Amino acid sequence: MTPADRALLRSASAHVFVDGGVDGAARVELPDDAAHHVFRVLRVRDGDVVTVTDGAGRWVPCRALGDVLATDGEVRSEPAPDRVTIGCAIPKRDRPEWIVQKLTEMGVARIVLLHAERSVVRWDEGRAAKHAVKLGKVAVEALQQSRGVWLPAVEVATAAAAFLPAAVVAEPGGRPLTADDRTVAIGPEGGWTDGELALAADRVDLGSTILRVETAALAAAARVLLR
Repeated sequence: MTPADRALLRSASAHVFVDGGVDGAARVELPDDAAHHVFRVLRVRDGDVVTVTDGAGRWVPCRALGDVLATDGEVRSEPAPDRVTIGCAIPKRDRPEWIVQKLTEMGVARIVLLHAERSVVRWDEGRAAKHAVKLGKVAVEALQQSRGVWLPAVEVATAAAAFLPAAVVAEPGGRPLTADDRTVAIGPEGGWTDGELALAADRVDLGSTILRVETAALAAAARVLLR
């Protein structure tokens, strides 16, 4: 992304995700909930700049015009970012939302919430479906807040055994994390079992202290992305 485009995204009065809604049309008509947020909550006025993205790298700068957004017809497209995947055992209470929010802000491409052998929190099919919807909304809100143009994939209630062969696992005594480690798995509070460790591609160490699941997820993402 050019410095000018980044500055435009940051300075816009609002940044809005519209599912499949970015094309070369002269106007963008927002869904009712998005329009309410832009024009009633944020109080965007005529002439203010609003940027709109489809979450797949495409975005367009607009000018507010009544209850619609006028464009110059030029859709901008950003290449996909480095594809980093963070998987973590599902933590308690509202911490899954916090994880999804922060990893989205950081630019992680894929977030996977795992059922590990020692997981305390497990979601059955019904709960998983409800959480998927809720966490999808959290990701959209975080994308809008952070002015991102790539919405991460969020997967819930995935069996750790199916995820680990393609991932390095955070485990004390492992090797240092490198920029080549594109998929990192964080275990539950009770840690990984020997069987799960045997499935993983490798083991990496995140430091000398014991981290909560959500802290370890952010630490791993930050280290890989900054490298």
